[in-house]
Amino acid sequence: VRNSIQAVVSTQSTGVSQPNLRATLKCVSVAIYYHIKKRDQDTEFVDILDEKRHPLSKQPVPTDYAKIEPTHNYIYRFIKNLFISAQLTAECAIISLIYIERLLTCADICLQPSNWKRIVLGAILLASKVWDDQAVWNVDYCQIMKDLQVEDVNELERQFLELIQFNINVQQAAYAKYYFDLRSAAEQHGLQLPVDTLDIKRAKKLEAYSQNEEFDKLADMAEAGPVKAMSLENLSKRRPSLAVIS
Repeated sequence: VRNSIQAVVSTQSTGVSQPNLRATLKCVSVAIYYHIKKRDQDTEFVDILDEKRHPLSKQPVPTDYAKIEPTHNYIYRFIKNLFISAQLTAECAIISLIYIERLLTCADICLQPSNWKRIVLGAILLASKVWDDQAVWNVDYCQIMKDLQVEDVNELERQFLELIQFNINVQQAAYAKYYFDLRSAAEQHGLQLPVDTLDIKRAKKLEAYSQNEEFDKLADMAEAGPVKAMSLENLSKRRPSLAVIS
């Protein structure tokens, strides 16, 4: 696997691989499922991520919500609804998983039945803005999830950024590692992760984000107006030193 990753990253003409959306979402769902199954019960509590305190719908949250573990099919349906409705890509799903695991490390928390939905939503919010050329604005997610309030989405995004220390870098090597890990997971669960190659433009685009160009993009979003990017309004005023997953 290590040699395969190196080969993918070093190939100048194709860059990293572009996977199939449905299979990728299934693999990401399985990864989230196992994070929840193997969680540490003694973990940090983050208010903005708790679904009881910040529900995603008007349906009552069960009293034992923190103990009800979702199936991987339920997780898949939740993610698929967001991706299909927002017309997001498979690459965006992989970057979302990178952000999820980065959050777990930086904030010292675990995916749990009580927080996984809001963590996934926060990761998708950021990934869609960093990767996709046609960014989905926070207010658009309120059209997909009808009971969401844009103020809540903005605050979720703002605190997610703080929790990952504003590190939204994704290098080709990190992307390739996650891609091959997902391919291995797919094979273990009887799934196929078809491969198409990224064109040169898209491969270079991913590599550019490892050099802080994505921070300028978020700053531009912040200047677009309070309705579209209120939670990013302070980014143009600060440029922290960003670490990169290796």
